[in-house]
Amino acid sequence: MLFYPVQALRRRLSSMRNLNPARIVVVSFGIIILVGTLLLMLPISSRDGQSTDLVTCLFTATSASCVTGLILVDTWAHWTLFGQFVILVMIQLGGLGFMTVITTISLALHRRIGLSERLIMVSTLNLNDMDGVVRVVRHALLGTLLVEGTGAVVLSLCFFPEFGLAGGLWRGIFHAVSAFCNAGFDLLGSRGEFTSLISYNGNPVVLLTILCLIVIGGLGFFVWEDLLRHWREPKRLSFYSKLVLVMTGALILGGAVFFLGVEWDNPATLGSMPWWKKLLNALFQSVTLRTAGFDSIGQGGLRDSSLAMACILMLIGGSSGSTAGGLKTSTVGVLLLTMRAGLAGREEVTIRKRTISQRRVMTALTLTIIVAVLFLGVAMTVSLADEVPFLAAAFEAASALATVGVTVGITPGLSLFSHMILIVVMFLGRVGIMSFSVAFLARRKNAAKIRYPMADIMIG
Repeated sequence: MLFYPVQALRRRLSSMRNLNPARIVVVSFGIIILVGTLLLMLPISSRDGQSTDLVTCLFTATSASCVTGLILVDTWAHWTLFGQFVILVMIQLGGLGFMTVITTISLALHRRIGLSERLIMVSTLNLNDMDGVVRVVRHALLGTLLVEGTGAVVLSLCFFPEFGLAGGLWRGIFHAVSAFCNAGFDLLGSRGEFTSLISYNGNPVVLLTILCLIVIGGLGFFVWEDLLRHWREPKRLSFYSKLVLVMTGALILGGAVFFLGVEWDNPATLGSMPWWKKLLNALFQSVTLRTAGFDSIGQGGLRDSSLAMACILMLIGGSSGSTAGGLKTSTVGVLLLTMRAGLAGREEVTIRKRTISQRRVMTALTLTIIVAVLFLGVAMTVSLADEVPFLAAAFEAASALATVGVTVGITPGLSLFSHMILIVVMFLGRVGIMSFSVAFLARRKNAAKIRYPMADIMIG
């Protein structure tokens, strides 16, 4: 009798097995958003005891479920403890994937995991194949509990002096989950609405703890698994793990150096800070733009070149099989290797005596083109609809599409039309890329039955 509700849910989900796995991913996220929206509309969710309007609730639920972080109302100032808890649950389910959590319940009940469920787990966690996916899911959940728990303890100790025992503990848990899931929601509105971590930009413990949570969450569950098995022998790490670690390190270091140089004397961002604080916040800025969404310096004060670089970093995002969004570091790595091969006049993409299949290259190119077209289309639409500068609109578009959550401050003031566009884009940025991945994985490779004559087309 104890497991009757779980068994009932399990039977209901079993009826979805005939659906395409990609559609199941879309439906599961849609369910989370719908239920979250309805719960946030309840009077008990808002501090004024009134029902919050549909668009605000839908926007917040989509942002939380898609671990984005864009908001129309301050999370602490507008939502009650109940509303904040609803948001936290959506963040956790969105980061790990609803179907992955349900599958974990199945494992606890000793039920067999079928092929369709494995495909769903692969898509939810953005993995590249089904090899050992159940083991990866087990370790991912245990690792999530350990990392978020550790982060919550450290952050709670930092918040206790100001917010007391209960307030400090709740904020520690909330920010640990939000940071690990790369969501960017915060409960620091008592220090100023929409200020995120700006009031803590001189606190190394808070910033570095959240920074570490973001990086660990953004590395990906497969990389965790690989590091766990080969931490004593780094040379035995898989090629994928090495590529992710190299790309992640290069992006973090390169981004920090860029922002440090460009914003060093900017009074609106780093200009008034001592040198150590500039280093700390430049590093945090480089990390948080990789789909985390926390803000320690105020994005509205960035120079134009920094806004452009921020858009690039946001669109790249984290790594496959992680809580992060974006194109993913491995995708960009394949693109760079493809460019190198093209410049060298080689038809095959290779690295360290390994060849990357044409199928992977085509997937990377297709995904990049789709994201680029969506990004430019949304940026131009928002800019024209609300008559805002294109660079500011592009920043918001990249933040929504890559599920980042940072903003230059224009999101709450945009029109209903633009808000609805951002809702769709956040959903596509999180769920659309997942669906694309699982559809490509599930699709069989069919040899062409007809070969056509080669077309001679001039390039460049």
